[in-house]
Amino acid sequence: MKFIFMGTPDFSVGTLEALLEAGHEALLVVTQPDKPKGRGKAMQFPPVKEAALAHGIPVYQPRRIRDPGCVEYLKQFPADVFVVVAFGQILTQEILDLPRYCCVNVHASLLPKYRGAAPIQWAVINGEAVSGVTTMRMDAGIDTGDMILKEEVPLEKTETGGSLFEKLSATGASLCVKTLQELEQGTAVFTPQDPEGATHTAMIKKELGRIDFSRPAAELERLIRGLSPWPSAYTKYGDKTLKIWKASVIEEETVRQPGTVVRAKECLWVATGAGLLSLEEVQLEGKKRMEIGAFLRGAAMEEGTVLGDGSESSSSAGLTGR
Repeated sequence: MKFIFMGTPDFSVGTLEALLEAGHEALLVVTQPDKPKGRGKAMQFPPVKEAALAHGIPVYQPRRIRDPGCVEYLKQFPADVFVVVAFGQILTQEILDLPRYCCVNVHASLLPKYRGAAPIQWAVINGEAVSGVTTMRMDAGIDTGDMILKEEVPLEKTETGGSLFEKLSATGASLCVKTLQELEQGTAVFTPQDPEGATHTAMIKKELGRIDFSRPAAELERLIRGLSPWPSAYTKYGDKTLKIWKASVIEEETVRQPGTVVRAKECLWVATGAGLLSLEEVQLEGKKRMEIGAFLRGAAMEEGTVLGDGSESSSSAGLTGR
């Protein structure tokens, strides 16, 4: 099939590669504009653009895909299908009507659950046992189109946002290939979503990672995993930011103020609203990421130290992502 691919981040690249490997013809790749990055503000290509250029596929980078000029540009490509994977812009009905078959979206959740921008991180943060990928025929709503195929992916107890990202990216790639095959063969089944079962995820912002130690330790441990590697969970140690990369729950209660270090010899246990949080891998501002033993040898943290800056309560506002 001839397709136009719309996607931007690393998550999208696997699907593009899989479609090409399956013998489908990419007429065009549409992705977000290049962005400055780092101290030098050098312009960086989106990962999908890099992949497209490696395959010699033309790249189009509109600032607003909804602009009339963009629609006219897309009309010149005789695509059978548009494949949309984490593109980052909303398509108009006029664009949705352009391909011969439909616009297929690869969404990283088991729809109608976790519609929205950050289903992967929220699945980990909310402690889901199972996530997955859904392909759907897009409509004018946000992740509301008829479902075509689904595939479940179980979460490990140590699952992070990053590890689930990799799993769902690979699953989405293979599922999209199957979806295009069924469209071409005329065997695709379109199943409407049940709006009663729909949930919506909030966008992930850096502020979400600020640890509120008044929350239960189990909830904080999931938050830490869900926000790894980006934007990461963090607290304050004195006037410096302390990123928390890995932690575990100690089922032991304490009367100490949440955020108080109750043990700081060979391990670092912190009081929370319910249970203790054992910090196992951290990174102090200006330092390397390290195991807790190495950190304690250099930081000389004492029991009774209180972590945080007193403004953590805002981080608890979106923990359900619903």
